[in-house]
Amino acid sequence: MTDRLSISQLMDLSGKVAIVTGGAQGIGRGIVDRLHEAGARVVVVDIDESVAGKTVDELNARRQNSALSVVADVSDSQSVDNLVSAVVKHFGGVDILVNNAGIYPFVPLAQMTEEVFMKVINVNLRGVFLTIKKVSQQMINQGRGGKIINITSIDALHPSAVGLAHYDASKHGVWGFTKNVALELAPHKIWVNAIAPGGVTTPGVAKAMGVAAGAQTVENFKVPMGRMGEPDEIGKVVLFLASNMSSYMTGSQIVVDGGALLE
Repeated sequence: MTDRLSISQLMDLSGKVAIVTGGAQGIGRGIVDRLHEAGARVVVVDIDESVAGKTVDELNARRQNSALSVVADVSDSQSVDNLVSAVVKHFGGVDILVNNAGIYPFVPLAQMTEEVFMKVINVNLRGVFLTIKKVSQQMINQGRGGKIINITSIDALHPSAVGLAHYDASKHGVWGFTKNVALELAPHKIWVNAIAPGGVTTPGVAKAMGVAAGAQTVENFKVPMGRMGEPDEIGKVVLFLASNMSSYMTGSQIVVDGGALLE
């Protein structure tokens, strides 16, 4: 039997280092804010240097030397190697990895080029492979376990719209990869889980839907709760999986969709 921890102890990430890819805005920012609030030192990984830098400045203003921004392309192996090296050099190690970076250009199959298909696969699936391979090796070397959380989608379970065949293929792949890697890394006390969001109000979704940022686009989805999700609602579930609240979970996927898959 393990010692029973208090609620505050269960949610405390003090001393932990968390990498969040695509962490500068949208769902990634919601994740970063919650992990940081719980005491973790966070690494905001993004291809947008200016937005990532602004996010980190805000976090460091709340707690000195608690955040680092790294510009990286998760689909490029050298870029991922450089990312992990920078994190280890700056913070000394890594305890939590959240694979959130992803793209979802709407393109019907008839108009989909091989280039577009492979770009989505490279970012959404190859990027998860590269980051987990590099970070898990670092975690194994450290010998203190770790938490890996992959942001999939309800599209990993059921298609949400025509024009996302490449995206759906990538997210099905991430879910399958999550389960197998969870099995392989369990002996090292590295727990690997996934979160499948439904529609969430983010700048990326707004752009894809052709509406103003933050606008409710629930008419594009059938959501029993009657609204889109907020980035913080994904951030809270990431915090659950990153903390001791999920101490007996690996290889699982949590659906956070307002009931959309019930329709």
